[in-house]
Amino acid sequence: MTFGDTVPIVETPRTILRGHRLQDFDEAAAMWAHPAVTRYIGGRAMTGEEVWSRLLRYAGLWSLFGYGYWLIEEKDTGRFLGEAGFQNLRRDIEPALDDIPEAGWVLAAAAHGKGLATEIALAIHDWSDRHPSRRRTVCIIDPENGASIRVAEKCGYREVTRTSYKGSPVILFER
Repeated sequence: MTFGDTVPIVETPRTILRGHRLQDFDEAAAMWAHPAVTRYIGGRAMTGEEVWSRLLRYAGLWSLFGYGYWLIEEKDTGRFLGEAGFQNLRRDIEPALDDIPEAGWVLAAAAHGKGLATEIALAIHDWSDRHPSRRRTVCIIDPENGASIRVAEKCGYREVTRTSYKGSPVILFER
């Protein structure tokens, strides 16, 4: 059994959300290197080392908190589509997020514009809602990322405040 086999599986009409496996690294690294993907998430391509750290973080989140990020694969083909889930990063941000799970979703460039982000975000929040200790969640989004703001709003998020993270403006949403 590998780590990815211990993460709960969540299905949507078009996708399967499952735990990451070591063999997913190359596809994740390709996604995080694409400018269309990172435009609103740090603004630059991630190195392989940074993506590797993400994969290790995902395992730690599930182990320590009972929630984390799923790998998103297309149900019909098994194709890698992205990642989504909840995290606790102890971000240096005001107001502090404390230990409130922070939702996030990221899709490979080829999966953009197909309504998948909303489908997936609704599914992970449905999963979270079934775990009473995690009903309150937050997310931070670049104010220019209209697509993600619309997804957040469809999931029930409302703007709390505008702040900055690592010198860049962000909107803090709460659900």
